[in-house]
Amino acid sequence: MDRGSLIGLALAVVAILGGQALEGGHASIFLQPAAFVIVVLGTLAAVLVHYPLPLFLQGVRMAKLAFRPPEAESEQTIRRVIQWSHTVRQEGLLALERHLAIVRDPFQRDALQLLIDGADATRLRDTLDVRIVNFETAQRQAARVWEVAGGYSPTLGILGAVIGLIHVMENLADPSKLGAGIAVAFVATLYGVGLANLVFLPIANKLKFIIARQVGDREILCDGLIGIAQGDNPRIIEARLKGYL
Repeated sequence: MDRGSLIGLALAVVAILGGQALEGGHASIFLQPAAFVIVVLGTLAAVLVHYPLPLFLQGVRMAKLAFRPPEAESEQTIRRVIQWSHTVRQEGLLALERHLAIVRDPFQRDALQLLIDGADATRLRDTLDVRIVNFETAQRQAARVWEVAGGYSPTLGILGAVIGLIHVMENLADPSKLGAGIAVAFVATLYGVGLANLVFLPIANKLKFIIARQVGDREILCDGLIGIAQGDNPRIIEARLKGYL
């Protein structure tokens, strides 16, 4: 669990509610169902129109990574590649077949299989680069679901404010109804700007960071396997790969 994300969200809530309390207001003023429906459902609708449904669902599923990110595997990948390089140096490429059974990551398994099958350094680089680029593109497109939501949300907040003001103008003759319309107008703007800058955009940026780290792990593996394919000394491979850290 990423404590930073949880602490950040908690501080955001405390900042808003605390600021409201310091001004002498009550937290109940933020409970405006009409504003919530306009901003949240409106943003959801806009993002669904913006993206194909499968990509949207993938982006929603990725949100959990912001709070439970995968562990960094750079050092583990380097140790594994060095172990493979020693095995190849002592026993040859085919000796790597016994390592396939313990490799769980599909990308690592496919890359190792290519090396065992005798792919040269150039072909290995070309094949793995395509896989890495496609992985990064797909992941970033899914992560942008949250970035797009952060772009639409403030606009929907303004739309909610306009609707609230229309309600105010319709009830100028009845002062008892003016408060509800004004509350919807201002709270809708708060929802739109707050969700964008405290939830949607931070999640998008956290996902980008995680994707960059995952791409880096794959590049480490690719560079290491190319060194093995070229017959580089394990110590040279280790020194080069540690430069990624």
